[in-house]
Amino acid sequence: MTITWEPSESLEPALSVRQVLTLERVLAGEPEVVAGASQLDRAVRWVHVAEAADVGVMLSGGEMVLTTGVLLAGDEGAQAEYVQSLHRAEAAAVVLGLGRAFPSAPDVMRRAAERCGLPMVVLHRPFPFAELTEEVQARLVRRKFAAVSMSEAVRTALTGLITAGAPLQRLLDEVAQHSGCPLVVTNLAHRVLATAGERPAVADVLRDWERIARQAGGTEGDGWIRAELGGRGERWGRIVLCGYRGDSGTGRLLADRAAEALVLHRMLGGTSAHTWEEQSAQSLLTDLVSGVVPARQLLPRARAAGLPVNRRTFVPLVVRDGDPARLDRVLRLLGLSGIVAELADGVTAVLLSLARDQDASVLTANLAARVRSESGGTVIAAADARTVWDEVPAGLREAQHVADAVADSSAVLDLPPVVRLKDVHLRGLIRLLRDDPQVQSFAERELDGLLCAAGEDLLAVLRTYLATGRNKSRTAQLHHVSRPALYRRLEAIQARLGVDLDDFEQAASVHIALLAHDAQQG
Repeated sequence: MTITWEPSESLEPALSVRQVLTLERVLAGEPEVVAGASQLDRAVRWVHVAEAADVGVMLSGGEMVLTTGVLLAGDEGAQAEYVQSLHRAEAAAVVLGLGRAFPSAPDVMRRAAERCGLPMVVLHRPFPFAELTEEVQARLVRRKFAAVSMSEAVRTALTGLITAGAPLQRLLDEVAQHSGCPLVVTNLAHRVLATAGERPAVADVLRDWERIARQAGGTEGDGWIRAELGGRGERWGRIVLCGYRGDSGTGRLLADRAAEALVLHRMLGGTSAHTWEEQSAQSLLTDLVSGVVPARQLLPRARAAGLPVNRRTFVPLVVRDGDPARLDRVLRLLGLSGIVAELADGVTAVLLSLARDQDASVLTANLAARVRSESGGTVIAAADARTVWDEVPAGLREAQHVADAVADSSAVLDLPPVVRLKDVHLRGLIRLLRDDPQVQSFAERELDGLLCAAGEDLLAVLRTYLATGRNKSRTAQLHHVSRPALYRRLEAIQARLGVDLDDFEQAASVHIALLAHDAQQG
């Protein structure tokens, strides 16, 4: 597969008129801007010495034209037409050397240049035009060579990363290293899919993203450089260099190289812009759950990802065996704002963002009912709603804890569609303590007679018997055995463990040990 991405001529590195006028050799000629001062940032693609009155037909755009005006002296009509022809040819500027034909800037040329916005510069001291052309041409060639070298170096590095199967973030980090500024990948709705660059600088960009997004979607300027992402006639995103401080042409080449690599990465990886949105949501929710990054630092990311965060109520949810795509679709159908992402295999987190006047309990119940109607007996674990963003990580961890607590009990316990901490009782406490060495030792000591291959079946019977409240009929039914057969198995269990399951305290001890064992295994 070969993808070509050729930048247009206008993207070649260039000097601005302003930069040319600051060159040491030019300053020796005492330059003075007499017209078009607001257009000095125009790019100078080349320098051209020309005395012909019809010089415009020889230009292709972007040239700084140097002249003494010897063929224009005494003919105001020719002077005005000369400036107009340069304007039509999209010249960058005209530089008039005084002394040979004109002692001062001719008013006709100055007024014509001001009307059409063409920078006009006069040199008050005699100046060899050859020195100026040599200096500017040499600098342009060096800039172009440096830009092309950089472009090829970036292309080689990114292609190598793609070939090695590097993730999207690694490619973006490489581009950020070359650009020296934050970069952002967005979808067409300006929602942030990925970022790269120094963390404080990225945070500053995301903090003001609404304004920057409007700027990134319009005209470029002040170092905001963008390149579109897409192919086969379809655009699906863009990459934005935020505050690039180098030459604008070089920055555009860099943005193009980055866009080329991202398109190639998507095509070879079989991913889509939607997949990038999922990865963005997954990264945000994972960072929130882990607590490694303070919640306040993640707030700009959440806002830039499209999650409403101002004066909102947040409801953390965790769904086991839920399809993230289906959950996201249900949110949209119900008109709910939120972020959905798979945290681990079979574990999906949902962070709802509701208006303060909305009933969080009712909307969560509606969501659970819709999910259950489409996915059978799916159970949604929920934490209490939070109105402060800094409390969201704890809420997500609470919902995850509840989901873990019911993971092994949903088959034998009658659970509500939305399970909360109060619904998991002792099982929830054991889940919290499962990594404690003393709890682990207690579980092994209490269950020692069944923790072997020969005791697996008996351990399963014991689990069901205790979970059903020591209901023998229900246990026999769930294990498809007769009551006499169940009695024999219970006798074997009591003999192996040395306990009397009819004794409440001994049965409770074994039950706690079994919950701890299952939690540790989970």
